[in-house]
Amino acid sequence: MRRGSLFGLVLMALVLVAGGRALWLWLDRPIERVVIDGQVRHVGPGYLRSQLAPLVVGETWLSVDLGELRERAREVGWLAEVRISRRWPDVLAFELEEQRPVARWHDDFLLNAVGEPFVFDGEGLPTGLPDLAGPPGSGPEVLAYYRQLQARLEELGVEVTQLRLEARGAWRLQLDHSIWVMLGRNDRPARLARFAAAWERELGQLEEHIRYIDLRYPNGIAVAWHGESDSEGLESAHNG
Repeated sequence: MRRGSLFGLVLMALVLVAGGRALWLWLDRPIERVVIDGQVRHVGPGYLRSQLAPLVVGETWLSVDLGELRERAREVGWLAEVRISRRWPDVLAFELEEQRPVARWHDDFLLNAVGEPFVFDGEGLPTGLPDLAGPPGSGPEVLAYYRQLQARLEELGVEVTQLRLEARGAWRLQLDHSIWVMLGRNDRPARLARFAAAWERELGQLEEHIRYIDLRYPNGIAVAWHGESDSEGLESAHNG
């Protein structure tokens, strides 16, 4: 190849590189607008923009890492999934999928349908959700047992409004926002069967007088009544 031809090819390559560089710089302009798509019920667009807009401050349209930005956006309260795309010439579009809360979790979180906790920043906190609690990482277990208990106890005309799993593995639950039931760790199916029998036979008619019920007995249950001390109430045991 002649020296002149080689020089021409090198010059053309430099021109193309320089042109590509100039084109990139022209396209890679600051992000001017954030667009939010998707149906959300629990938070308003103002809250979402206030949470998402700071994530793109200082970023440019082509250089921004959409994968990293997606992970940061998923940390915003109420967001289960986020998809991000670029729109010409300087817009980022966020397509959002909202968390679907099924229970409260401790004081600062909600649980989604698979038992994962999330922070409920923003508006629209749902009412009427059961109140669940347990050790870290126990959300799926507690939610699954809540569903099992609710299906069993709604046959008795009562609602499980709270459920607690203690650190040592003992369970306790609240019925109809009033009566606490100490279920314990062991023999839970048998204990629930004794409770159901006693509730249908007598206790259901005395619900407003009951403070709590202790099922942690091998052959019966104990009831604490309003207006009685624990020692007096727990002497009222029902064998089953």
